[in-house]
Amino acid sequence: MANVCISVSDEMKQKLEKFETVNWSAVARQAFELELSKLELMDELTSKSKASDKDIIELSKKIKSGIARWHNKGV
Repeated sequence: MANVCISVSDEMKQKLEKFETVNWSAVARQAFELELSKLELMDELTSKSKASDKDIIELSKKIKSGIARWHNKGV
């Protein structure tokens, strides 16, 4: 198994040390796996897309705006 070194703030390190029984490597590994699965899905869904970066940015803005409106209506 390969090793990966990550950096955290001194404050976070102190907080992590409070919970000695937690396997922080396993927690990080799970977070990496979750993020990778999201990115791999995005790659799969967009691999044949002909949308430009400009198109994607515009779509992203519309989605975020719609989500914000949805939350503001209390739906």
